[in-house]
Amino acid sequence: MTEARIGIIGGSGLYKMDALKDVEEVKIDTPFGSPSDAVILGTLDGTRVAFLARHGRNHTLLPSELPFRANIYAMKQLGVEYLISASAVGSLKAEAKPLDMVVPDQFIDRTKNRVSTFFGEGIVAHIAFGDPVCHNLAEVVADAIASLNLPDVTLHRGGTYVCMEGPAFSTKAESNLYRSWDATIIGMTNLPEAKLAREAEIAYATLALVTDYDCWHPDHDSVTVEMVVNNLQRNAVNAQKVIQETVRRLSENPPTSAAHSALKYAILTPLDKVPTATKEKLGLLLKKYI
Repeated sequence: MTEARIGIIGGSGLYKMDALKDVEEVKIDTPFGSPSDAVILGTLDGTRVAFLARHGRNHTLLPSELPFRANIYAMKQLGVEYLISASAVGSLKAEAKPLDMVVPDQFIDRTKNRVSTFFGEGIVAHIAFGDPVCHNLAEVVADAIASLNLPDVTLHRGGTYVCMEGPAFSTKAESNLYRSWDATIIGMTNLPEAKLAREAEIAYATLALVTDYDCWHPDHDSVTVEMVVNNLQRNAVNAQKVIQETVRRLSENPPTSAAHSALKYAILTPLDKVPTATKEKLGLLLKKYI
């Protein structure tokens, strides 16, 4: 199978990458089912990348319906080592304005209907997740944003992403609760991705694109789909520029990442005691430890 070292997951509003050349659609089967859509393989300035539309190219999947395990496993099957996840988010802080970009370094989990591990069925693993984002990859993303001097865009390095279940947006009480926790942004998708990418030993970072002020801001209307879509369209062009610059920097100087050996001390079950079916199902993750 054709391989790509860099993967991109495009969120709401970013269903394709216009700059991709030599495009090839690949339908991938995984032990966890099919990904959200066919993976688009192509080159950005000569570097091979794999692109996946998180919600499907026609936005047909709710956040709770996303095949997170299949999406990440498919990236692993393609040889992805660095995964950039673009995501639309609401802002929980006045200084993070609509159209700004945030590269968060922390997550808070408010989901309740997500499977966020590859393990189980006879094998136990506990990854270290105190730092849920690959710091070195996040720095490459943030530096790429800073270098582009995009009009109307302020970069926010670091911050906490609250991952809610959805699909409804927050109540005002919830929004103010998250603000009391000093959270920066809120979205519905990235925490399960980050956990699974860590288990798959893929370096992961979020490019968060602010679309609105959630519903807490007294001088702004509560978030509506119309508001989000309008800002998504304005963000999409900038996001593609950032991703293209990030890919260029990664190809020239790929950083080291602790994520690339995340399972080394995480698996508690002796591998000779793992059921054969489970060992085969997770073969891609376990092969270097068997």
